[in-house]
Amino acid sequence: MASVVVIEDDLHIRQAVTRVLADMGHDVTSSGTALAGLEAIVAQRPDLVLLDLGLPDLDGSELLKMIRAVSKVPVIVITARSEDAEVVRTLDSGADDYLVKPFTSAQLGARVRAVLRRVGEPPALDLVRVGDLEIDARARTASLEGSLLDLSPKEFDLLLYLARRSGEVVTKREMLAEVWREPYGGSERTVDVHLSWLRRKMGEGAAQPRYLRTVFGVGIRLVAPES
Repeated sequence: MASVVVIEDDLHIRQAVTRVLADMGHDVTSSGTALAGLEAIVAQRPDLVLLDLGLPDLDGSELLKMIRAVSKVPVIVITARSEDAEVVRTLDSGADDYLVKPFTSAQLGARVRAVLRRVGEPPALDLVRVGDLEIDARARTASLEGSLLDLSPKEFDLLLYLARRSGEVVTKREMLAEVWREPYGGSERTVDVHLSWLRRKMGEGAAQPRYLRTVFGVGIRLVAPES
């Protein structure tokens, strides 16, 4: 069970979201205004916040900045604003996920579970090794068989994300959400291109993979080469 604060001015949506969260077993506090919601966050120190952007007393994007000034609590934005620029700006401002209205209770539940799951994960290691691949997250360097790889910032981020999930099949949608911060609407072609560049720099190809293994119809798994 998690403690959740819902900040949503539409009474019907607020009640529906609260009901979904309560049915999941969470302890829910709701507010129809930004300032009352901020007071609840400061007083209760919740595990998660669901935040509407169209609030009557203060725009939700401004409230998000205020929340980030006092807390690291995960925030899922729930809004009717679907423009790409708004999504990117909100995620860059500190939101952990972005859910566009109208959404189903199943979609809401899945996003809540995913964010809470990430929060509960142990801190990521600074040094990751998979076979002869070594990645230093703090120094932002990657080497293969002792030789440094010349990676762009996004190639490095992608390789680090896959290495930290070594052995797991990671979907392109997950890569877009976690590496590009595009939880929806991003182009999977972007992932394909960066994976192709990574493979070339690591001396492998899709037809003869060593570390980056395609699971057709599902995603990519990074594993140590078979000896």
